[in-house]
Amino acid sequence: MMSTTTPRRKKPAATAVIAMSALMAGITAADTAFAQRATQGARRASAAQGPVINRVVVEGNKRVEKALIEGDLQVRARTPYNQTAIDADVQRILEVYRRSGRGLAQVTPRVVDLPNGTVDVVYTIVEGDKTGVKEIRFVGNNQISSSRLRGVMQTTETNLLSFLKSTDVYDPDRIAADIELIRRYYLKNGYADFRVVSNDVQFDPNAGGYVVTIAVEEGPQYRIGSVNVDSRIPEIPVESVSGDVVTSAGAVYNADAVQKSVQAITVDVARRGYPFAQVRPVGTRDPATQTIGLGYVIEEGPRVYIERINVRGNSRTRDYVIRREFDLGEGDGYNQVLIDRAERRLNNLGYFKRVRISNEPGSAPDRVVVNVDVEDQSTGAFSISGGYSTNDGFIGEVAVSESNFLGRGQFVRVAGQLGQRTNGVDFSFTEPYFLGYRMSAGIDLFSKFSDQTRYSRYENRVTGGQLRLGLPFTEEFTLTLRYSLFQQELDIPNDLKQPFNDCSVPIADYTVLNANGTPSRAFCEGNGEASLAIKESAGETLTSLAGLTFNYNTLDSNKDPRNGFYAEAKTDFAGLGGDSRYFRATGDARYYYELMEDIVGIARVQGGHIVGFGDKGTAGSGGDLRIVDQFFLGPSLVRGFATNGIGPRDISSLDVNANAIGGTTYFGGTLEVQFPIFGLPRDLGLKGAVFADAGTLFGYKGPTTFDVNGNSIIDGFGPTGCQRTADVTQECISVLDSKKLRSSVGASLLWSSPLGPIRFDYAIATSKEEGVLVDGVRVGGDRTQAFRFSGGTRF
Repeated sequence: MMSTTTPRRKKPAATAVIAMSALMAGITAADTAFAQRATQGARRASAAQGPVINRVVVEGNKRVEKALIEGDLQVRARTPYNQTAIDADVQRILEVYRRSGRGLAQVTPRVVDLPNGTVDVVYTIVEGDKTGVKEIRFVGNNQISSSRLRGVMQTTETNLLSFLKSTDVYDPDRIAADIELIRRYYLKNGYADFRVVSNDVQFDPNAGGYVVTIAVEEGPQYRIGSVNVDSRIPEIPVESVSGDVVTSAGAVYNADAVQKSVQAITVDVARRGYPFAQVRPVGTRDPATQTIGLGYVIEEGPRVYIERINVRGNSRTRDYVIRREFDLGEGDGYNQVLIDRAERRLNNLGYFKRVRISNEPGSAPDRVVVNVDVEDQSTGAFSISGGYSTNDGFIGEVAVSESNFLGRGQFVRVAGQLGQRTNGVDFSFTEPYFLGYRMSAGIDLFSKFSDQTRYSRYENRVTGGQLRLGLPFTEEFTLTLRYSLFQQELDIPNDLKQPFNDCSVPIADYTVLNANGTPSRAFCEGNGEASLAIKESAGETLTSLAGLTFNYNTLDSNKDPRNGFYAEAKTDFAGLGGDSRYFRATGDARYYYELMEDIVGIARVQGGHIVGFGDKGTAGSGGDLRIVDQFFLGPSLVRGFATNGIGPRDISSLDVNANAIGGTTYFGGTLEVQFPIFGLPRDLGLKGAVFADAGTLFGYKGPTTFDVNGNSIIDGFGPTGCQRTADVTQECISVLDSKKLRSSVGASLLWSSPLGPIRFDYAIATSKEEGVLVDGVRVGGDRTQAFRFSGGTRF
């Protein structure tokens, strides 16, 4: 039986293609219709919402950077047009200009239509003139004058120097900071009930600036009635921490001193093994006696640990630079006093525009997260400075410095000076946290040339370097270890303009000679001749020196102190190699006290002594010091005297106005009163002063006889019997070494200008060394100089 299968019929290929084409055409038509409907819907939505912004343009700005303006704008490209947002941006731009001191700026928004339903938004700015703070008024201040309060503020009033400063620009943040400074000032001076009632700032179009009005309520001034420490931790006896308290009964109440006491006790107790201890200051006011009884309560706080410290906002400064300012870390016990101290330290660095430390709960009830929010600011400076002083003449300096080098918190400075009588270069580098510890290390490299021919007939160049290591033991006391290695090159000019060595080296066709061919003493000394002691020291001298500096500082302000004590003591030992052999000690102490408002009394004492050691008979050995190692003083000790104007002098020479040869011992004192100049605005920085100085320099210990190997340089006999003939090989000098106390009185004009400090002194010497008569000529007297001007500028 046979089976048959009928085969299927196949569609022609052309038919299949046609069918597929029809199917695809249907799909494409559907898609096209959908796309058209979607486009029409988008257009209808766009028409309903308004056009889309293509770009935002800022034009007309010259005084304010475009990035600063654009950073505040809310209107952005590729967002829907919104007139309300544009109007808000206009106000933001105006606020940026107000903060920049241009309150009269005008901003006009403009919309430019473009194809495809888009627009450009253009902000046209007319910047106008600078508008500053025209006036700062205070209301309710009966005890502290308005001028003093304005001096406390960072914000200043517009005046003739406004083109040199920016502190007269109205800035709400700065005003807020100023109010805090005023509050702290009152609390520091005993006004415990002080409060700021109101703060009002108005722009006065007629005056072309802002008027700031601050209303205060002072309250009475309190003194400290009693001081007690109450330790509620048995293992911490009161006697062990009483020394940390810096407040004392009878003194004016000082909130800063209370804060320092709390910090000192907190750190002390934490070191004893109680990281959670809290020190709580308590005060009992007695309005009748206007006293406050102070108490410091030490008690165990809650056991809360720091889970994490978040550092945020530092785009340049490295995290570890911020974290190292904390005396506690992650895992340590939380202590608010130490947190507050870290915040103050960070603000004092000058690296940030603002610093804010806040807390938030951690992952457990006994954990806390510390957030540190900072905002970096510029820390580099390029300066061109110029000035004039009676010592150095006109001088200019170009310097580049960076206080936060590469965000590492390191200080770097390179500077070059060029002047009439001095020039040089120097480089300085400081690491404030050496090896991760709170101690500073640094290096200084320098080369300085000074022309002393007006006073001692020589020129000197000092080239070398110094290593420093600073150890801060407390907030007030610091010890610095130093090592210096430097070379001094002393040169005596000898040419037609400065013939200061032609008694030894005659100048051809110039120096007058005797019949025997030796220089005529009357001629070669009469036109200026360096002392034999200076000639002996000519050449190069290498000094290797190790030293210590002890510094104690309780000043209320390093820039403009009114109260406090500053002392510095230095000891130096030279002899670790090199040519110099000596031990030197110097000291300088100053005490500032505000006699009455704005009138500050200053008492200063200073002194020093140097002694040589080693084998006798050699310069730099026992009893004999090199000229370059001794003290040369003048107006820095007693004003009214010239540079190198006091102290031992070589009177062997007929050069009566020069040849100071230095001394080994000096001491002096100063009394000065500084006061504002009536009628002048405080922020001009002008003050007057009257002063009285007294001091002396004596004890020349350098060589007095010299072996010149038969080089006959002077004919005749010396004034004290030192024989000087062409036949002897030994020469000698005579020294007038007077211990007489020099004194002066005078007045000064001080200007703390935006360009740098400037001081003008006029002093009259009331006692001095008159010198002695030699062959009818008076020699060896002190050199006076009534006027003294010193200053520097930055522009």
